[in-house]
Amino acid sequence: MWNLLISLALGVAVALGIRFGTEFGWAAAVFPGLIVALAAYLVLARRTWKRLEVIFEGMQREVQAQKFDKAIQTLEGGFALAPWQFLVASQLHSNIGILQYIRKDFDAALPHLEKSFSRNWIARGMLAVARYKKRDLAGAKKVFEDAVKTNKKEGVLWSSYAWVLENEGEHEAAISVLGRAVQANGSDEKLKTSLQALQNGKKLKLGKLYAEQWFQFHLEAPPPQFVGGPGFRGNRRALYGR
Repeated sequence: MWNLLISLALGVAVALGIRFGTEFGWAAAVFPGLIVALAAYLVLARRTWKRLEVIFEGMQREVQAQKFDKAIQTLEGGFALAPWQFLVASQLHSNIGILQYIRKDFDAALPHLEKSFSRNWIARGMLAVARYKKRDLAGAKKVFEDAVKTNKKEGVLWSSYAWVLENEGEHEAAISVLGRAVQANGSDEKLKTSLQALQNGKKLKLGKLYAEQWFQFHLEAPPPQFVGGPGFRGNRRALYGR
């Protein structure tokens, strides 16, 4: 927010300077003011995002070292940037929620996941599952629906939605969800495999298809080779996206 306000103030100052400091009228003054405001905002926003990227890189290092508390502390330090730029807070909440969820502190994760960025599909998927774990199926469905509309290309998200429905005995609804997923991702063989399995009355085997991407949602117990891992391998795309 501060970046925008500062940029607008600079733009207004330039426009007023031209209007009252020269013989040009308002029509000639407004355009340079807008250019200055836009340029200033781009520079200030870029500076803030660069600082945030440093914080996320530090978080990644702590995660890879299995130091989750330090990773969360690193992210919490980033809230000082939140007043300066839109979406910073939601990015930080997304990742804190993910880290808390991965280590099964669901109560601590939930308030952060509620404030997560709509395009962070892992955070939104975890929010849906967290609601499901609290027996709020209607709330889980709503979050899943919003999430798949915004993140249509994420097969794990669609599959998690279908798994929850199938697990609740809503077989036809689960098939419908995967049908929509295949429509949106015509070349995704994993989604096709899952859809065919349900259509043939078989169980979804998402661990086999997605490995740790699936097990990080804690809907099924992982096999021994995944136990003790971070739930992901420092995947920048999973944790951070503007």
